[in-house]
Amino acid sequence: MTSTKPIHSFHIPVMGLAYTIDSPIRVAKYGIASVISIMDDDLIEKMTAFYSEKFDIPYQEITQKIQDYRAKRITSYLNLVDKIVKEKFENFKTELSESKTALENFISMLPNKSEIKKGLFDIITEGITFKENIVQFLEDNLHPGDIDVNIMTKLDKDNFIKEEQLEIEFNDAHAALRGFANSTLNSSVVLSAGMNPRLFGYFENFTCFFPDTDGVLNKKIILKVSDFRSAMIQGNFFAKKGLWVSEYRVESGLNCGGHAFATEGFLLGPILEEFKEKKEQLVNSAHDLMTKALSQKGIKVPESPLELKITVQGGVGTAEEHEFLLKHYNLDSIGWGTPFLLVPEATSVDSATRKLLINAKENDLYLSHISPLGIPFNTLKGTTNELFKQKRIQESKAGSSCPKRFLALSKEYDPKGICSSSKKFQDQKLQELELKVSDLSLEKYNKLKSSITEKACLCVGLANASYLENDIKIKGQAQGVIICPGPNMAYFDQEVSLQKMVQHIYGKTSVLRITNRPNLFVKELKMYMDYFQNEITELSEDLNASKIKKLQAFKTNLLNGIYFYKSLFNRIPYFESRRMSILHQLISYEKELKAIDIPTLEPTP
Repeated sequence: MTSTKPIHSFHIPVMGLAYTIDSPIRVAKYGIASVISIMDDDLIEKMTAFYSEKFDIPYQEITQKIQDYRAKRITSYLNLVDKIVKEKFENFKTELSESKTALENFISMLPNKSEIKKGLFDIITEGITFKENIVQFLEDNLHPGDIDVNIMTKLDKDNFIKEEQLEIEFNDAHAALRGFANSTLNSSVVLSAGMNPRLFGYFENFTCFFPDTDGVLNKKIILKVSDFRSAMIQGNFFAKKGLWVSEYRVESGLNCGGHAFATEGFLLGPILEEFKEKKEQLVNSAHDLMTKALSQKGIKVPESPLELKITVQGGVGTAEEHEFLLKHYNLDSIGWGTPFLLVPEATSVDSATRKLLINAKENDLYLSHISPLGIPFNTLKGTTNELFKQKRIQESKAGSSCPKRFLALSKEYDPKGICSSSKKFQDQKLQELELKVSDLSLEKYNKLKSSITEKACLCVGLANASYLENDIKIKGQAQGVIICPGPNMAYFDQEVSLQKMVQHIYGKTSVLRITNRPNLFVKELKMYMDYFQNEITELSEDLNASKIKKLQAFKTNLLNGIYFYKSLFNRIPYFESRRMSILHQLISYEKELKAIDIPTLEPTP
């Protein structure tokens, strides 16, 4: 029986709409898990056509005229990826059994203490019955990396046929879930961006998410969370329906790529400590609730709690950080996202954008307000999307033609929904602003105008890189490329091979040429301090008692985080060469934070 134990101690999280759209096809044969976004069915359909032609597989187009086309497109693509990955994996095993060079290259990518690595070494050393032994060993121990999918829960737009609103099950996220559930994949759906009770409830419609008679899950649920409390709330919500959350994927609130869901000053280190201390509580609470729900549904109850993994992602950049997180917090895997944007063998990025990433410095990576969701969004200066957007603004043609409408969530001007990056929305907002112009200072007017026009078309911008890389024709208004790396990108400045990046993760080599990269915890702390200072500036114009209380709590949480880190770095057997430097930084940030004054309300005369 083939082992299902993960081969690697890292995974590649979802990045944008396109950057990991075909990562499993590229890396799964090496046992590397990765995550596909299944939000853009138009991109997905084009990738189905592209890979069907590349691998000489019959292709039947699924047009928008077909009933339930969104879900069917997603199922079709995932089935195709599953088929390609399985074929590539079988071919890879054959190559490993016939070529010692290929086998040695593969061994060089395995974790240092890997049992598979040791087993392969033993077979090579024996040498006599190499071919026969290696074939059986590979069959017993290797398996492809997981082909997981991501659904951003907020992207659950209502859909219409002319003026008739369709049933909730045809909402975007609902249809995406159905597309995954109906696929041949035996993997997980990663839910990000918080709770969507209607979507979470929809999982009950699919038996594949419930344990079978042997207590095995055909398809699993992973929740991306920012803290323990949200994990407990969301996990119990699922458990009450008889559904098990198999993994909590903890992500840094700010030191991440894409949308940034900042906590209220809670830092990653203390958050992981809470998961470490209370994991058993998380397991037992969910198991008790799930047991009751399964009994009521007449489904066989697993004899013991199902497996629950805790993983983390956001800003990890060195082998020492990787090892520390795994060992100190008893984690199951570490997410490495942003650095893989510089690995052509792993991610779908056009050459011009990759060059921009290579040259990016700290000041080029910033937390923007370009997302139509109204959530801060990590991005990069100088993208082609920014150039096209500014050109339209200068020509008084601000806004996107909005061809895909995945973010058409505002009902302010249209009951069907409209996106705040669209020309239709921005024209309306700019007209309203002009009516108020006489009451505003020039500074205030320009600030309000910028807040309207800075919204970018993420739907197109986050998909275009894959079209450009694969020479797929891009139709419609020129939007260019939007890229969403985390701040960690500033310290990676060269294109690297998959083999070398994996070796970097495991400490066998280093791809870092920049020597002043801060520790991931210290970097996140600095980002939260900047965020805190900006919140004070933004709120000073519109203060009330509630906002002041929130700022005070934020400051207290940051200070508590600093105290936690000062204790942590004084006692852990990691980062010893930089220990004093890190502690000096923490003391400096503590003084800086204490000196920040929170505004107070003027007394009523």
